[in-house]
Amino acid sequence: MKAAIVEHAGQVPIYGDFPSPVPTEGEVTIHVVAAALTPLTRGRAAGTHYTSGGSFPFIAGFDGVGRLDDGTRVFFVMPRAPQGSMAEQVTVPNGQWLALPDDVDDLTAAAIGNAGVSSWGALTERAKLQTGETVLVNGATGASGRLAVAIARHLGARRVIATGRNQAVLDTLGVDATIRLDGNEQAIQAAAAEHFGAGVDVVLDYLWGPSARALLLAAAAGRRGVPVRFTQIGSITGEEIALPAGILRSSRIELLGSGIGSLSLGQMMSAAGRMFTAAAGASLTLDYRAVALADVAEAWGKGERERIVFQTG
Repeated sequence: MKAAIVEHAGQVPIYGDFPSPVPTEGEVTIHVVAAALTPLTRGRAAGTHYTSGGSFPFIAGFDGVGRLDDGTRVFFVMPRAPQGSMAEQVTVPNGQWLALPDDVDDLTAAAIGNAGVSSWGALTERAKLQTGETVLVNGATGASGRLAVAIARHLGARRVIATGRNQAVLDTLGVDATIRLDGNEQAIQAAAAEHFGAGVDVVLDYLWGPSARALLLAAAAGRRGVPVRFTQIGSITGEEIALPAGILRSSRIELLGSGIGSLSLGQMMSAAGRMFTAAAGASLTLDYRAVALADVAEAWGKGERERIVFQTG
């Protein structure tokens, strides 16, 4: 079968032939229709994501959309290694796929799958968002962040605050307030201080790095004694920060992680099911560009704002 094959860590996948998988007991064969190029997929291919394996070659892709042998449309995650979703076929254990509702088309489902689960799972399973609370999305101009804003609204957030570098994109999000990230750490902290002083209940952090540190410092200096659930999802701008110990001792900041490991597969699939059920009515969509899987090498390196969705057919 044809697939996007990663032969060495950090190598751009090549389009080529890979042995077709054979299902074992408890698995299904899925004929892949579409798979999105996400930061998670890039990180695993580069060998830099914490879930990256060390065996090569393997097929790129963490999640996708396809058909069972009986024609059922499904969303799936984590095909059995060395398989990945960017292939004509995968075998997936039961419990790691779910039927898609009719009102979400294949390409939209592939585009929003990983991004939507990241915020839906974080808000419902980790941060336990309550109706009427305030959510701050750090890194709201990226695909996952933009979808997180819409999902926070849908799940009952009263106010949503967004951070990002691109003011033009921030202006399109329909949020209650924005914080620019194009200044230094002190400027970001100062801009965030008034919002934490007024009350922020949940932070969804897609960036980590300097902006996360600035927000944590602002949160600690805000309304002391008021909990802030700081939920770490992605690390686009840095893997590490230096945080004074007193920040945690002097505040009620709760540092949470949300991802593979802190969320069980069951929780991830439950979040995916609820997100897809709500998608059409809540207008949970992302701009995407459909690209033939055969063009994976050319499309892989392009940093575009819209999500790339590879089609196998």
